[in-house]
Amino acid sequence: MKSRLRQDAIVRSLRRTGTATIDDLAEAVGVSRRTVLRDIGALRDAGFVIHSDVGRGGGVQLDPQSMQTTARLSVPEVFALLISVAAMRAAGNLPFADLADAGLAKIEKALPGDKVRDLRAFLDCLHIGQLSPLQDLSDLGRMDADLLPAFETAFLNRQMIGFVYRDAKGRRTRRSLEPQAMLILPPLWYLVAWDPARGDFRHFRMDRIDTPAAIDGTVFRRRHVPFADDVCPYRDLVR
Repeated sequence: MKSRLRQDAIVRSLRRTGTATIDDLAEAVGVSRRTVLRDIGALRDAGFVIHSDVGRGGGVQLDPQSMQTTARLSVPEVFALLISVAAMRAAGNLPFADLADAGLAKIEKALPGDKVRDLRAFLDCLHIGQLSPLQDLSDLGRMDADLLPAFETAFLNRQMIGFVYRDAKGRRTRRSLEPQAMLILPPLWYLVAWDPARGDFRHFRMDRIDTPAAIDGTVFRRRHVPFADDVCPYRDLVR
């Protein structure tokens, strides 16, 4: 687990439990005591007030009034919020759309200029459509938490992305592709990539992707993805 994700998990755990021992936190995030202590130091540097109880059985406690002094949202995190709101709006079940938009606008203003450019590049590659009522969702799974950060790195740096893919029949293959866009048909998400071996675009359900990572030393060019006005994955996208 990356340090940022670990630290977020530690904050969530402390907010949920109130007080926790270092051993408990280490077990929860799957790292050593030393790593947890280093993460707590980083959280304190970021503005969180974390108290320590000395002695046998002592633990750490997050001050419920403490807040970090600087915004720690990354481009993928803001992007995830934006596309979640957009997907809910497309599905017609976002009752507080105006409030959500206002909150996201404030978050975007907190980002530095280069991050805003990255965010807009992300949004340019996004397409949201309607899911076919014929689509089988019986095998819908969870998406790998590393997928969005891997896509960010690969897409913005124009590096190929590699991953293990499980198709509709359960067959697993290793793929190396050029990430070009994302297609969201709630509740399904697809990675749209150019396959150099086939010379064509391919669509991959994100909940079937494992161990995604940008491939160092590779480069590709951006391509226009010809999304249709009415995208039907049941007809065209199921692999």
